[in-house]
Amino acid sequence: MPVYGLTEELIFPPPHLSNRDGILAVGGDLRPERLLLAYSMGIFPWYSHDDPIIWWSPDPRLVLYPSQLIVSRSMRPVFNQGKFTFTMDEAFREVITACSKAPRKGQDGTWITDEMLEAYCELHDLGFAHSVEVWEKDVLVAGLYGVSLGKCFFGESMFTNVSNGSKAGFIYLVRGLEKIGYELIDCQVYTDHLSSLGAVEISRKKFLSDLAVSVPKPTWRGKWAFH
Repeated sequence: MPVYGLTEELIFPPPHLSNRDGILAVGGDLRPERLLLAYSMGIFPWYSHDDPIIWWSPDPRLVLYPSQLIVSRSMRPVFNQGKFTFTMDEAFREVITACSKAPRKGQDGTWITDEMLEAYCELHDLGFAHSVEVWEKDVLVAGLYGVSLGKCFFGESMFTNVSNGSKAGFIYLVRGLEKIGYELIDCQVYTDHLSSLGAVEISRKKFLSDLAVSVPKPTWRGKWAFH
């Protein structure tokens, strides 16, 4: 399959035209309208500092259906003992900045470029991008962020500076989203970490079918809080 070059026109080729690696297109920009269109079509940007913007729609896709969350026995004391406190959308820029600096196994540098960071902060200001903050006393020790459309949350990245921090934040998010009727959490590509929490690989065709049901539903914009 060819890789498509984007212009300023707000359009993407169909996701099934991605190449074997999952790359669909290059170029374009990170304005909010394009990012939201991309997510609604099952496409996301992922590239390094020296690359053009690269747009992906991998097959298979890693997802978590909230009702299938797995909480291991070892995590239960973390919640029962109140080791952490959790907030949402209180420190979005701090979370994404920490994610950009977190070391990744097998990766040299970060894919969260300055351009990406500012683009997602703009999405946050518009009420579409959200963060979970994990605090130990008054210190931000872990967190994650992503984009919400309809009843789908598109996870982007997480970080932790302490044992079980990001896992606790993710569990907190999934439990809260399940209670308010979210149907799908996009985890993008396989990791052992997310698989251990209940994420499964599905075909791109199935993923796009799920999006077609979940994304058109009303989007919960603005500051998030689970009560």
